[in-house]
Amino acid sequence: MPDQPRPYRTAAVIPAAGRGVRLGPGAPKALRALNGTPILVHAVRAMAASRAVSLVVVVAPPDGAADVKRLMDAHALPERTDYLVVPGGDSRQESVRLGLDALPDGIDIVLVHDAARPLVPVETVDAVIEAVRDGAPAVVPALPLADTVKEIEPVPEGEPEPVVATPERARLRAVQTPQGFDHDTLVRAHRTVTGDVTDDASMVEQLGLKVVVVPGHEEAFKVTRPLDLVLAEAVLARRRANDGF
Repeated sequence: MPDQPRPYRTAAVIPAAGRGVRLGPGAPKALRALNGTPILVHAVRAMAASRAVSLVVVVAPPDGAADVKRLMDAHALPERTDYLVVPGGDSRQESVRLGLDALPDGIDIVLVHDAARPLVPVETVDAVIEAVRDGAPAVVPALPLADTVKEIEPVPEGEPEPVVATPERARLRAVQTPQGFDHDTLVRAHRTVTGDVTDDASMVEQLGLKVVVVPGHEEAFKVTRPLDLVLAEAVLARRRANDGF
């Protein structure tokens, strides 16, 4: 009988070391409550909802790893999914690298997910994983833009900003997470790219490798401002009404 191919092993890294100042003073954004449960726990559960994800690594504030570990211990996850909590660094990039360093041997696919995107549907998570399995070194979920975008010339704060270009909207996408990667590719990107970046996929771009897009989802929005919390509560209420979630 021929050998069966070894199944891909997938882990998710969730950097959650930021303070989230745009949500105002108080607890870090990822620890704010959403329907009585911390946003971070919702985000971890969203990754664990995929049957392909066997491990979630939460990267906590450097001085708050013990508190986050206690928080995670108090909330149930699927039995098939393990989790680790590790201290983060001074930047998101450093925190993701520390999360990668904590992964065990044998991980083939890595998802990097924003802790502030608690409601991403499992179908989006699975679509990202499947695209990496099909050979893409890096995959991002994204949505077409509804608004026209203007490129402006930076000026001192408070002054009118002159428009310098209007990019073609049909060629633009608003990128979400989880972003998915071949494990070795993402590790190489973090060892090679040293400048500040806004997401991990842009690091892979700097290696000269292709990044592909799969459809994102409107419910995978980022909870950044107080109004986003109101919208997230409304989404959860609709899910409970429709699906018993």
